Amino acid sequence: MGIAAWEADEVRHANESERTPVLFVHGLWMLASSWQPWRSFFDQQGYATLAPGWPDDPATVEEGRAHPDVFAGKHITMITDHYEEVARTLRRPPVIIGHSFGGLITQQLAGRGLAIASVAIDSAPFRGVLPLPFSALKGAFPVIGNPGNYRRQVMLTFEQFRYSFANAIEEREARELYDRYPVPGSGMPLFQAAFANVKPSTEAAVDSLNPDRGPMLMITGGDDHIAPPAILRASFAKQKRNPSTTEMVEVPGRGHSLVFDSGWQDVAAIALSFVQRFAPASPNPAQRAE
Repeated sequence: MGIAAWEADEVRHANESERTPVLFVHGLWMLASSWQPWRSFFDQQGYATLAPGWPDDPATVEEGRAHPDVFAGKHITMITDHYEEVARTLRRPPVIIGHSFGGLITQQLAGRGLAIASVAIDSAPFRGVLPLPFSALKGAFPVIGNPGNYRRQVMLTFEQFRYSFANAIEEREARELYDRYPVPGSGMPLFQAAFANVKPSTEAAVDSLNPDRGPMLMITGGDDHIAPPAILRASFAKQKRNPSTTEMVEVPGRGHSLVFDSGWQDVAAIALSFVQRFAPASPNPAQRAE
Protein backbone atom coordinates (compact mmCIF):
# COMPACT_ATOMS: atom_id res chain seq x y z
CA MET A 1 0.00 0.00 0.00
CA GLY A 2 2.92 2.30 0.63
CA ILE A 3 3.15 5.70 2.25
CA ALA A 4 0.43 8.11 1.17
CA ALA A 5 1.44 11.44 -0.37
CA TRP A 6 0.22 13.40 2.66
CA GLU A 7 2.16 11.11 4.99
CA ALA A 8 5.30 11.60 2.91
CA ASP A 9 4.79 15.36 3.21
CA GLU A 10 4.66 15.06 7.01
CA VAL A 11 7.85 12.98 7.00
CA ARG A 12 9.57 15.54 4.78
CA HIS A 13 8.54 18.36 7.09
CA ALA A 14 9.83 16.49 10.14
CA ASN A 15 13.13 15.69 8.46
CA GLU A 16 13.66 19.22 7.23
CA SER A 17 12.90 20.66 10.66
CA GLU A 18 15.81 18.70 12.19
CA ARG A 19 13.75 18.49 15.37
CA THR A 20 13.13 15.37 17.40
CA PRO A 21 10.18 13.66 15.67
CA VAL A 22 7.11 12.49 17.58
CA LEU A 23 5.01 9.93 15.70
CA PHE A 24 1.40 9.48 16.86
CA VAL A 25 -0.52 6.23 16.34
CA HIS A 26 -4.31 6.31 16.52
CA GLY A 27 -6.51 3.45 17.60
CA LEU A 28 -9.58 1.61 16.40
CA TRP A 29 -12.59 3.79 15.49
CA MET A 30 -10.40 6.91 15.22
CA LEU A 31 -8.52 8.74 12.47
CA ALA A 32 -5.14 10.47 12.55
CA SER A 33 -6.89 13.83 12.84
CA SER A 34 -7.91 12.93 16.41
CA TRP A 35 -4.30 13.70 17.43
CA GLN A 36 -4.35 17.31 16.24
CA PRO A 37 -4.51 18.93 19.73
CA TRP A 38 -1.59 16.77 20.88
CA ARG A 39 0.37 17.63 17.76
CA SER A 40 -0.05 21.35 18.38
CA PHE A 41 0.94 20.84 22.02
CA PHE A 42 4.14 18.94 21.17
CA ASP A 43 4.96 21.25 18.25
CA GLN A 44 4.86 24.18 20.66
CA GLN A 45 7.36 22.34 22.87
CA GLY A 46 9.87 22.10 20.04
CA TYR A 47 9.13 18.69 18.54
CA ALA A 48 8.28 17.81 14.94
CA THR A 49 5.07 15.81 14.94
CA LEU A 50 3.48 13.51 12.41
CA ALA A 51 0.37 11.35 12.58
CA PRO A 52 0.13 8.75 9.82
CA GLY A 53 -3.11 6.90 9.32
CA TRP A 54 -3.82 3.21 9.12
CA PRO A 55 -3.40 1.97 5.53
CA ASP A 56 -5.93 3.59 3.16
CA ASP A 57 -7.66 5.58 5.90
CA PRO A 58 -9.93 8.31 4.50
CA ALA A 59 -8.98 11.94 5.06
CA THR A 60 -12.00 12.96 7.13
CA VAL A 61 -14.57 11.53 9.52
CA GLU A 62 -17.32 12.51 7.10
CA GLU A 63 -15.68 10.57 4.29
CA GLY A 64 -15.10 7.58 6.56
CA ARG A 65 -18.71 7.44 7.65
CA ALA A 66 -19.91 7.81 4.07
CA HIS A 67 -17.69 4.95 2.83
CA PRO A 68 -17.44 2.52 5.75
CA ASP A 69 -16.23 -0.49 3.75
CA VAL A 70 -12.76 1.09 3.39
CA PHE A 71 -12.07 0.09 7.01
CA ALA A 72 -12.84 -3.62 6.60
CA GLY A 73 -10.02 -6.15 6.55
CA LYS A 74 -7.31 -4.13 8.28
CA HIS A 75 -5.28 -6.31 10.61
CA ILE A 76 -2.57 -5.65 13.18
CA THR A 77 0.53 -6.62 11.19
CA MET A 78 -0.63 -4.61 8.19
CA ILE A 79 -1.03 -1.55 10.38
CA THR A 80 2.22 -1.96 12.33
CA ASP A 81 4.22 -2.59 9.15
CA HIS A 82 2.82 0.62 7.69
CA TYR A 83 3.96 2.67 10.69
CA GLU A 84 7.36 0.98 10.56
CA GLU A 85 7.71 2.02 6.93
CA VAL A 86 6.95 5.61 7.91
CA ALA A 87 9.30 5.51 10.92
CA ARG A 88 12.19 4.22 8.81
CA THR A 89 11.92 7.19 6.43
CA LEU A 90 12.66 9.58 9.29
CA ARG A 91 16.27 10.74 9.62
CA ARG A 92 16.10 10.47 13.40
CA PRO A 93 14.43 7.74 15.47
CA PRO A 94 11.08 9.03 16.66
CA VAL A 95 9.28 9.19 19.94
CA ILE A 96 6.18 7.03 19.38
CA ILE A 97 2.91 7.73 21.18
CA GLY A 98 -0.19 5.60 20.68
CA HIS A 99 -3.65 5.16 22.16
CA SER A 100 -5.80 2.03 22.44
CA PHE A 101 -4.85 -0.27 19.54
CA GLY A 102 -2.38 2.46 18.73
CA GLY A 103 -0.86 1.70 22.14
CA LEU A 104 -0.43 -1.94 21.16
CA ILE A 105 1.10 -0.91 17.84
CA THR A 106 3.38 1.49 19.71
CA GLN A 107 4.64 -1.38 21.84
CA GLN A 108 5.22 -3.50 18.75
CA LEU A 109 7.17 -0.71 17.05
CA ALA A 110 9.25 -0.13 20.18
CA GLY A 111 9.85 -3.88 20.33
CA ARG A 112 11.25 -3.66 16.81
CA GLY A 113 13.78 -1.11 18.05
CA LEU A 114 12.26 1.84 16.19
CA ALA A 115 11.57 4.27 19.06
CA ILE A 116 13.92 6.54 20.96
CA ALA A 117 11.16 6.55 23.60
CA SER A 118 7.50 5.51 23.60
CA VAL A 119 4.23 6.17 25.38
CA ALA A 120 1.42 3.58 25.24
CA ILE A 121 -1.92 4.92 26.46
CA ASP A 122 -4.90 2.70 27.33
CA SER A 123 -3.26 0.00 25.26
CA ALA A 124 -5.02 -3.05 23.91
CA PRO A 125 -3.59 -6.28 25.39
CA PHE A 126 -0.95 -8.41 23.72
CA ARG A 127 -0.16 -12.12 23.91
CA GLY A 128 0.78 -13.06 27.48
CA VAL A 129 -1.44 -10.42 29.09
CA LEU A 130 -4.00 -12.62 30.82
CA PRO A 131 -6.58 -10.40 32.59
CA LEU A 132 -9.77 -9.98 30.60
CA PRO A 133 -12.15 -7.94 32.79
CA PHE A 134 -15.87 -8.04 32.14
CA SER A 135 -15.95 -4.38 31.06
CA ALA A 136 -13.36 -5.10 28.35
CA LEU A 137 -15.42 -8.01 27.05
CA LYS A 138 -18.58 -5.89 27.09
CA GLY A 139 -16.79 -3.07 25.28
CA ALA A 140 -15.57 -5.42 22.56
CA PHE A 141 -18.81 -7.40 22.28
CA PRO A 142 -20.38 -5.22 19.52
CA VAL A 143 -17.62 -6.65 17.30
CA ILE A 144 -16.55 -10.04 18.67
CA GLY A 145 -20.12 -11.00 19.57
CA ASN A 146 -20.66 -11.84 15.89
CA PRO A 147 -17.95 -13.99 14.24
CA GLY A 148 -19.07 -12.61 10.89
CA ASN A 149 -17.59 -9.25 11.88
CA TYR A 150 -14.05 -10.57 11.54
CA ARG A 151 -13.69 -9.35 7.96
CA ARG A 152 -16.20 -6.52 8.28
CA GLN A 153 -16.22 -3.01 9.64
CA VAL A 154 -18.38 -2.04 12.61
CA MET A 155 -19.60 1.42 13.59
CA LEU A 156 -20.34 1.96 17.26
CA THR A 157 -23.74 3.31 18.23
CA PHE A 158 -23.73 6.26 20.61
CA GLU A 159 -24.66 3.96 23.50
CA GLN A 160 -21.73 1.64 22.69
CA PHE A 161 -19.35 4.60 22.35
CA ARG A 162 -20.63 5.98 25.64
CA TYR A 163 -19.84 2.72 27.43
CA SER A 164 -16.49 1.97 25.76
CA PHE A 165 -14.98 5.44 25.43
CA ALA A 166 -17.00 8.09 27.22
CA ASN A 167 -18.21 6.55 30.48
CA ALA A 168 -16.20 8.98 32.65
CA ILE A 169 -17.49 12.26 31.16
CA GLU A 170 -20.83 14.04 31.05
CA GLU A 171 -23.34 12.88 28.44
CA ARG A 172 -23.33 16.24 26.66
CA GLU A 173 -19.61 16.04 26.05
CA ALA A 174 -19.93 12.38 25.08
CA ARG A 175 -22.43 13.29 22.37
CA GLU A 176 -20.16 16.08 21.09
CA LEU A 177 -17.25 13.66 20.87
CA TYR A 178 -19.38 11.03 19.14
CA ASP A 179 -20.36 13.57 16.49
CA ARG A 180 -16.73 14.61 15.98
CA TYR A 181 -14.48 11.55 16.15
CA PRO A 182 -15.52 7.91 15.67
CA VAL A 183 -15.57 6.18 12.30
CA PRO A 184 -16.26 2.51 11.50
CA GLY A 185 -13.56 0.14 12.72
CA SER A 186 -12.11 -3.05 11.33
CA GLY A 187 -13.21 -6.17 13.17
CA MET A 188 -9.92 -8.02 12.74
CA PRO A 189 -7.77 -6.32 15.42
CA LEU A 190 -10.33 -6.97 18.15
CA PHE A 191 -10.59 -10.65 17.26
CA GLN A 192 -6.80 -10.91 17.08
CA ALA A 193 -6.35 -9.37 20.53
CA ALA A 194 -9.24 -11.33 22.07
CA PHE A 195 -7.78 -14.69 21.01
CA ALA A 196 -4.07 -13.81 21.31
CA ASN A 197 -3.48 -16.18 24.22
CA VAL A 198 -4.89 -19.21 22.46
CA LYS A 199 -3.20 -18.64 19.10
CA PRO A 200 0.61 -18.96 19.18
CA SER A 201 0.98 -17.31 15.77
CA THR A 202 -1.12 -14.30 16.74
CA GLU A 203 -0.35 -10.89 15.27
CA ALA A 204 -1.08 -9.38 18.70
CA ALA A 205 2.39 -10.21 20.02
CA VAL A 206 5.02 -7.82 21.39
CA ASP A 207 8.77 -8.26 21.80
CA SER A 208 9.04 -6.81 25.29
CA LEU A 209 12.62 -8.03 25.86
CA ASN A 210 14.43 -6.35 22.95
CA PRO A 211 17.26 -4.33 24.60
CA ASP A 212 16.82 -1.73 21.87
CA ARG A 213 13.20 -1.09 22.87
CA GLY A 214 14.02 2.22 24.58
CA PRO A 215 12.30 3.91 27.54
CA MET A 216 8.54 3.31 27.73
CA LEU A 217 5.74 4.95 29.67
CA MET A 218 2.38 3.19 30.03
CA ILE A 219 -0.68 5.27 30.93
CA THR A 220 -4.20 4.14 31.75
CA GLY A 221 -7.42 5.79 32.80
CA GLY A 222 -8.56 4.57 36.21
CA ASP A 223 -12.15 4.22 34.99
CA ASP A 224 -11.39 2.89 31.51
CA HIS A 225 -13.89 0.22 30.49
CA ILE A 226 -12.41 -1.19 27.29
CA ALA A 227 -8.77 -1.20 28.47
CA PRO A 228 -9.09 -1.20 32.26
CA PRO A 229 -6.14 -0.79 34.65
CA ALA A 230 -5.85 -4.55 35.15
CA ILE A 231 -4.72 -4.84 31.54
CA LEU A 232 -2.16 -2.07 32.00
CA ARG A 233 -0.73 -3.66 35.13
CA ALA A 234 -0.34 -7.04 33.43
CA SER A 235 1.21 -5.39 30.36
CA PHE A 236 3.57 -3.41 32.59
CA ALA A 237 4.65 -6.62 34.35
CA LYS A 238 5.78 -7.94 30.96
CA GLN A 239 7.42 -4.73 29.81
CA LYS A 240 9.32 -3.97 33.03
CA ARG A 241 11.55 -7.01 32.39
CA ASN A 242 13.16 -4.94 29.64
CA PRO A 243 16.56 -3.41 30.54
CA SER A 244 15.33 0.03 29.47
CA THR A 245 13.28 2.25 31.77
CA THR A 246 9.61 1.23 32.02
CA GLU A 247 7.12 3.33 33.98
CA MET A 248 3.36 3.35 34.46
CA VAL A 249 0.83 6.00 35.44
CA GLU A 250 -2.82 5.46 36.30
CA VAL A 251 -4.89 8.63 35.90
CA PRO A 252 -7.81 8.50 38.35
CA GLY A 253 -11.34 9.09 37.14
CA ARG A 254 -10.53 8.96 33.44
CA GLY A 255 -12.00 6.73 30.76
CA HIS A 256 -10.88 5.60 27.31
CA SER A 257 -11.55 9.04 25.83
CA LEU A 258 -8.79 10.59 27.96
CA VAL A 259 -6.65 11.55 24.96
CA PHE A 260 -9.33 13.54 23.14
CA ASP A 261 -11.91 14.66 25.71
CA SER A 262 -11.78 17.99 27.56
CA GLY A 263 -9.08 16.70 29.92
CA TRP A 264 -6.66 15.61 27.19
CA GLN A 265 -4.02 18.19 28.10
CA ASP A 266 -3.53 16.69 31.57
CA VAL A 267 -2.59 13.39 29.94
CA ALA A 268 -0.48 15.09 27.27
CA ALA A 269 1.48 16.84 30.02
CA ILE A 270 2.27 13.48 31.67
CA ALA A 271 3.47 12.11 28.34
CA LEU A 272 5.50 15.24 27.58
CA SER A 273 7.27 15.16 30.94
CA PHE A 274 8.41 11.58 30.27
CA VAL A 275 9.42 12.30 26.69
CA GLN A 276 11.48 15.33 27.69
CA ARG A 277 13.53 13.19 30.08
CA PHE A 278 14.60 10.72 27.42
CA ALA A 279 14.20 12.52 24.09
CA PRO A 280 14.58 16.27 24.60
CA ALA A 281 13.26 18.59 21.93
CA SER A 282 16.00 19.70 19.59
CA PRO A 283 16.13 23.33 18.44
CA ASN A 284 15.52 24.07 14.80
CA PRO A 285 18.41 25.52 12.73
CA ALA A 286 17.23 29.10 13.22
CA GLN A 287 17.22 28.67 17.00
CA ARG A 288 20.73 27.16 16.97
CA ALA A 289 22.02 30.13 15.01
CA GLU A 290 20.82 32.63 17.62
